[in-house]
This record gives sequence, structure tokens and C-alpha cells, in this order.
Amino acid sequence: MYSDILATVLTGLAVVNAAPPLTGTIVPGTTGALGNAAIVEGNPVGVTYTATLPNITASNIRGFVAGTSNANGTGVFFNINLSGLPDASLGPFLYHIHDQPVPANGNCTATLAHQDPYIRGEKPPCDPTQPETCQTGDLAGKHGNITTSPFQTAYLDLYLSTAQGPASFFGNRSIVIHTSNTTRLTCANFTLTSGNGTSSNGISSGGNGTVTGSNPVPSPFTGSAAATLISTGAVIAGVAALLA
Repeated sequence: MYSDILATVLTGLAVVNAAPPLTGTIVPGTTGALGNAAIVEGNPVGVTYTATLPNITASNIRGFVAGTSNANGTGVFFNINLSGLPDASLGPFLYHIHDQPVPANGNCTATLAHQDPYIRGEKPPCDPTQPETCQTGDLAGKHGNITTSPFQTAYLDLYLSTAQGPASFFGNRSIVIHTSNTTRLTCANFTLTSGNGTSSNGISSGGNGTVTGSNPVPSPFTGSAAATLISTGAVIAGVAALLA
């Protein structure tokens, strides 16, 4: 049975990777190769990770994105406060949690693709009415783009974790702000700003499976902001975690 599931996943990925670039039309029901994202329960209470945008001459964007574990342990409350966005003609502006942290030289490209443990990919665009089908790191897709400057918003995201261990954990990753054509404008790493960041009791439920990892340093995803190629090794590892 497991070999049949793996064959189905790999066949589907082959079709996706062979397809021409997709338009910006939402296709309801599109989800990850490993199914829908699971609701994260058991997040450690009182833990906050904050990404504060750097004060650099290359960008006037300032502010922060902070995620705090929900009081009942289910999901993460995000608070976004940004200012200094470029001219509105370059928007609406996008923002996502990216797979890798920003290196010491500040190169936003090195953050690679969006956090995407269910191997959903960026295209077609996320359907905000079905957030469980979106990339876990696609905050703009799930909760709305940046449309004003200054910009403030807050919301609960059920599919991210403040507990180290699950692939839904975002505290070792980064936030990237983009123009509407995905050009990267600025970026920052999440750092622990409140609570105990060593807990590992996050539990995922309600999706098609639980994707977990044990390494607090994320393993690089070999994609990019506009790529849909997925390594076969990553798929096999993900399927193994799903079926475990």
C-alpha cells in the first residue's frame, strides 16, 4: 500500500514540474503533495518569536512580524506592524515565512523558498478560504497582502508552531517582504523574544498527516521564490514521515 501511495505522489509531482508556468488564478482544492496542513495543537504557552526588519540604507521598510502561541496552545497569533513601503505601484506587497534564515551578509535570496512542509508549491495561488491547502509560510496568501503603508494587522494562524521539532515551527526561519512581482525588498530572522523556546510538545492534527523533524536548524529546500521543482529525496522523506 505504501509503495502505491509513494508512486501516486511522485507521479503527481512529475506532472506539476512538467507543466508550463501557471497564471494567477486560484484553483480551489489545490493542496500539498502530502495533503492539507494539519492544525497545530500543544504549542508552549507564552512563547513569542519576532522578526524585526533591519535598519539598512537599501530599504526604507521598518517594523516587525511577531508570532505568539495561542493561550490554548492551538495555533499562533501574529501581529504585523510595518511602515516605509515603496510606492503603491509596486504592490500589493507580499510577505512570507521563508524556509531558511537570513545569513550574516543580509542576503534575502539565501532564505530560499517559502516554508512548505506539505510540498504545496506557490502556484496556483493560495485560496484564503481554504488556508489548510496553502503553504504554511504563505502568510499573505492566507491572511491578505500588504495594501497600505503604514500597515498593521493581527490574526490567528492554526498551521504554524512555536515548538521546536515539527516542520511547522517557524522560530528558526525568516520573514521576507516582496513586491507584487516577488522581488525581495527586505528580510529578517525570527528570534525568541518571550517564553521558553526549547519545548517540543507541538502536536499536529486535523490534516492528512503530521510532518515532523528533529533538527532545530531547518534543512535547505532546493526551490526558490518562483520555482516549483521538488527533490525526490525530500518527497520520499516527507512521505515516510506521513506514513510513520
